[in-house]
Amino acid sequence: MQAVVLLSELLSSSLVKVPLEATTKDGVLAELVHVLTLDGCIRDEDEVLRVIREREAVLSTGIGNGVAIPHGKSMAAPQLSIAAGVARVPIEYDALDGEPVHLIFLLVGPEAAAGAHIKALSRISRLVRQPELRQRLIDAPDSQSFVQSVREAEIG
Repeated sequence: MQAVVLLSELLSSSLVKVPLEATTKDGVLAELVHVLTLDGCIRDEDEVLRVIREREAVLSTGIGNGVAIPHGKSMAAPQLSIAAGVARVPIEYDALDGEPVHLIFLLVGPEAAAGAHIKALSRISRLVRQPELRQRLIDAPDSQSFVQSVREAEIG
């Protein structure tokens, strides 16, 4: 049995953007893919953005309660990587509940990491179901506070 995927092990403050600068869905996707590029997590920014956009075109990854989890698989991402951001102004995202989003967790990895990918998606979904944690993440003054809140939620 595979170990639990801990977001706090995948997410560092350099991979969290508080606040996001973009104000559109596509802008946020590009901004978070760029964060992964700057941190050396992906090899081809355009390829990863294409994969994320293609997945988004199939079905919105806005899961409700102001949260979106765009994701995709690409060989341009040698290992499972995650970037996150907080939109201070809600972003129209075509979410399943019709509400705009504040929290975006972008997940990308190679096909070989499919199992960990699914576990990470599940982990994010479970954590953000907690209204108190969602609000702490939205209110996080900076990326360090965001990561600390995730860490505390996973421990706690």
